[in-house]
Amino acid sequence: MSITLQIQRLDKDLPLPAYAYPGDAGLDLRSTIDLTLAPFERALVPTGLRLAIPEGFAGFVQPRSGLALRLGLSQANTPGLIDSHYRGEVQVVAVNLDAHDPVQIKRGERIAQLVVLAVPVLNIVECDELDNTERGEGGFGSSGV
Repeated sequence: MSITLQIQRLDKDLPLPAYAYPGDAGLDLRSTIDLTLAPFERALVPTGLRLAIPEGFAGFVQPRSGLALRLGLSQANTPGLIDSHYRGEVQVVAVNLDAHDPVQIKRGERIAQLVVLAVPVLNIVECDELDNTERGEGGFGSSGV
């Protein structure tokens, strides 16, 4: 399946988001600024992009796993949700989860990834009881793991 994603580049010096490999789910997002995050510090990092996500879809901004593993760079609100009607600049709420070392973000560096998914419109129906399932009310740890 293929859909069209309209993108406005606010920073023409940076490339458009792209997939690193064929079949990837996430488009790489880049920082428009240089920034140093101290341990446990968070900051809003601009990407220089505005999106027109089609109706019936939403964008989910996710951390890049390699940066999370190597540097502790993640997102305070992962995933960041971009609704289809939002037209402002996409920004990443970056956080340094490393307890000892600062994280350097360089202008143009790939800092996050965008995944666009279909989201159904739900019809909300209030009821007095829900159907029973094998899991029931079993929550955290209920599967034995």
